Amino acid sequence: TTHNKKETTLPREEFIKVDHKVNLHVTDAGEGRPVVLIHGWPLSDAMYEYQYNDLINNNFRVIGITLRGFGQSSKPYGLYDYDVHAKDIKKVLDHLSIKKAVLGGFSMGGSFAIRYVSLYKASHVSKLALFGAAAPIWTQRKDFPYNLQKSAVDALIDLNYRDRPKLLSDFTKIFSATPTTLNKGIGNWLNGICLSATSYATAQCLIALRDTDLRNDLAKINIPTLIMHGKLDKICSFDLAEQMKAGISGSQLIPFENSGHSLFLEETQKFNAALIKFAGK
Repeated sequence: TTHNKKETTLPREEFIKVDHKVNLHVTDAGEGRPVVLIHGWPLSDAMYEYQYNDLINNNFRVIGITLRGFGQSSKPYGLYDYDVHAKDIKKVLDHLSIKKAVLGGFSMGGSFAIRYVSLYKASHVSKLALFGAAAPIWTQRKDFPYNLQKSAVDALIDLNYRDRPKLLSDFTKIFSATPTTLNKGIGNWLNGICLSATSYATAQCLIALRDTDLRNDLAKINIPTLIMHGKLDKICSFDLAEQMKAGISGSQLIPFENSGHSLFLEETQKFNAALIKFAGK
């Protein structure tokens, strides 16, 4: 048994190779059923700081994956579409031999989690959790009158190339229910995480979000799915949550009455308790 004890005290890998010269930063901590978390745009796995401890203390192993182009992960030139990110997630879960994980994704990360489950038939994963997810489509279509117009996203892409700090501070202002819901320290912390992304990845992921339709992917999801979404979300409107619930059979929707997009920080206790309950079933 001493041998096993020694094994568990060895430092875990912080960087996992997913492609030629591409390494992803991973937070891997705790023991128990794996909860894999995918961050939103243009954040990193550091956004889940106030989820990690609660999950670890409730006997889960947390695996936060930072996508290419963001945080401490490699930032190559190249494709940043949904399939690239889904493949990167698959490589990490393959490498760590993960089984029966709960896969959770916030905002853009929720979109990528949906594509992952649909593309890889829920490989390594037995449950899906979506937090303020940018799905099934982030922008309006003739047959989809919800959320942002494509022109609004084009303006964000344009601003990214002119004044990325302004793009991020504008984004922070609409991130929560009101501009003052999150205190200044938390706002600055989020901003710092976002600045660690590259301008290129920030823009390329906006293009992917603007143009990708996941409605066919939703129909392919047949694992238990929890949808958590802020009623006051200005970035991914609550309409999207209702569309996801309608599109994913048997899914459960928990509305966060007092939250905007940052439900994981605005109603942290409710968020963490709901995730732990869902993951533990």
